[in-house]
Amino acid sequence: MAEEKTVLIVEDEKNIVDILRFNLQREHYSTCEAYDGEDGLNKARSEKPDLILLDVMLPKMNGFDVCRALRQEGDNVPIIILTAREEEEDKVKGLETGADDYITKPFSMRELIARVGANIRRTAMAAPAATAAADSAMPVAGDLSINTDSHQVFRAGRAIDLTQREYELLTFLASHPNKVYSRVD
Repeated sequence: MAEEKTVLIVEDEKNIVDILRFNLQREHYSTCEAYDGEDGLNKARSEKPDLILLDVMLPKMNGFDVCRALRQEGDNVPIIILTAREEEEDKVKGLETGADDYITKPFSMRELIARVGANIRRTAMAAPAATAAADSAMPVAGDLSINTDSHQVFRAGRAIDLTQREYELLTFLASHPNKVYSRVD
């Protein structure tokens, strides 16, 4: 039997947490809960969940800041923002902050469970490829390495998402390690 996946629910409304927990556990996910942003961030760090369901409007620290902090730390856990904030500006902000998905309340439980499963599957499929790519990457400096076959960059063995332009610039600079470039206006 496959290992049970853990979903961290970060939501300040207990009745919503109870409904989410019940439905996720019925689908054979284990759950842990946090009722404010600070506790959610701490549990994300300590529990290492397979996915986070994250409300935006939370006490102590909002969901956007929780998501941003995890991404800045290099944590690539899938994050689904689950919120009543349905304005396009909020959706864009959530996705640009690093969320993988954004669902507005009220939501269909069936759709939510499907999105949870899809995000966990996507991450599980990417992990072996990233590990293999990291293992065959060439060191550049310190714990930074580049795999030119897969066009991936790693820091301490974790994949870093770069734009094509950023990747090209990094590989160019790495291929000329002792050259000094000055900015010309």
